[in-house]
Amino acid sequence: MDSFARIAVVGLGYIGLPTAAVFAENGVEVLGVDVNPAVIASINAGRPHFGEPNLDALVRRVVEGGKLRAGLEIAPADAFIIAVPTPLRGHGASATPDVSYVENAARAVAPVLAAGNLVILESTSPVGTTERMAAILAELRPDLTFPQQKGEMAEIQVAHCPERVLPGRILEEVVNNPRVIGGMTRRCAQRALALYRMVVRGECRVTTARTAELAKLTENAYRDVNIAFANELSFICDKLKINVWDLIAMANLHPRVNILSPGPGVGGHCIAVDPWFIVATNPEEAKLIRAAREINDAKPDYVVAKVRERAAALKRPVIACLGLAYKKDVDDLRESPAVEIVRKLAEAKLGELLVVEPHIGRLPPELSGLGLELHDFDAALERANLVLLLVDHQGFLQVDRDVLKDKFVIDTRGVW
Repeated sequence: MDSFARIAVVGLGYIGLPTAAVFAENGVEVLGVDVNPAVIASINAGRPHFGEPNLDALVRRVVEGGKLRAGLEIAPADAFIIAVPTPLRGHGASATPDVSYVENAARAVAPVLAAGNLVILESTSPVGTTERMAAILAELRPDLTFPQQKGEMAEIQVAHCPERVLPGRILEEVVNNPRVIGGMTRRCAQRALALYRMVVRGECRVTTARTAELAKLTENAYRDVNIAFANELSFICDKLKINVWDLIAMANLHPRVNILSPGPGVGGHCIAVDPWFIVATNPEEAKLIRAAREINDAKPDYVVAKVRERAAALKRPVIACLGLAYKKDVDDLRESPAVEIVRKLAEAKLGELLVVEPHIGRLPPELSGLGLELHDFDAALERANLVLLLVDHQGFLQVDRDVLKDKFVIDTRGVW
């Protein structure tokens, strides 16, 4: 029977820290490893370095209980979970996946490996990355055997188990969401399954590492394609002078139609990035996936053009930009189209910009460096003559119509 008394989680970001805390809550001794000393200090003081519902209390509890500690150096463990970034380098169809963080994590783990250990890659990755990680481990530890060398008889098991969580609901979804468990061999998958069964209540489906890698990319590409359909409809409706949200509501009356809502673009650490991983490895085959990405990537420029048109009718444009997060009611700005839109408006000098984002305490450098500041919601609405709604935060939904009646309003979310 597999025993995982101690695990190491490499990378303490949005995925790694909640994962580490959940295992610690279930009685496992957890070492969290990160390259950022400030992150280590914050966690060891019982304070997460990012906002997520209920994470503060959980981290404080498991740190004070001695089940979770953070450090800069990896130590021996029974299992290693790698949850480091896999960003894109470049933009659009020419972008390439950067798996250097995974490779560096493998190099850091290799010296402390021992026979019987399990290494899991959770980072969303191009197909073949798990095998690349295993190859690095094997090269650095010729004294041990790996799945690509000894198959089921390998001393080290390697698997890919992609994360599937939504910011704002991470702790709930880490436990309750179904998981895809992809092993390089059957035994690798079964050992990874045993580890996740310690904390996961949702269904765990076993498959190969390569299938697991593509499954995660496919999930987000599917959503991206459907969002692109909605965004393309918004282009068509603007041309035809039709309200796109009314149109979608009518079409969705059909029992087998469920069109999503358009928006200012697509953001977040998954949907805006992962489809390009498929395009990068299969450029000839991924025609629809590429087209969807290009449609969604074009939406911020389309919004900027609409603002430019409205601002030209004003003698002194004062533009309230409502929301910076990539989705409602979170503080996550990763790949946010709202940030891109505000940056482009500032660079174009279309008017005075009043940026409102109630979920953050300070602007990101790409905006503060342009001289922008955060503003109060009500004060920004009062002063502005052009109101641009970019994120449908709950706090933005109830607006006094009298305040808006003499202003230009551009609602990219269809909630007003």
